Amino acid sequence: MTLNGVAFGFDYGGRRIGVAVGQSITGTASALAVISNSPQGPNWAELDKLVREWRPAALVIGLPVTVDGYDQAVTTASRAFADTLAARYQLPIHLQDERYSSRESEAQFKQLRQGGLARKKDAAMLDAAAAKRILERWLQGV
Repeated sequence: MTLNGVAFGFDYGGRRIGVAVGQSITGTASALAVISNSPQGPNWAELDKLVREWRPAALVIGLPVTVDGYDQAVTTASRAFADTLAARYQLPIHLQDERYSSRESEAQFKQLRQGGLARKKDAAMLDAAAAKRILERWLQGV
């Protein structure tokens, strides 16, 4: 599959959804936003605004599987989120293995903090940083 243009990456969570934006030419991504999530669903108004502003050509959702590659409870929720995104935005949906993306983002944040390049309040963007890693992994395979 080839992608021409912008893609969004998502790190789905029960309370927060990290969003990243990337593009196919460079294969890079940037942390964009963290959207609140609840049992009633995500903050659709905020997500709709991002989609209108960036006009992504594809949506990449992190698929949280176990270390052995098996589904777990949150895997089902992530798949349901992907299905809802597909219906809502009528864009191509791609699932990307997200193993270790959150841990890698936390480790990088810790290094930045130790080097004085990040502050504690920047931790609010950790979910978006995980979405960035998910999207970059997918872009490498496109």
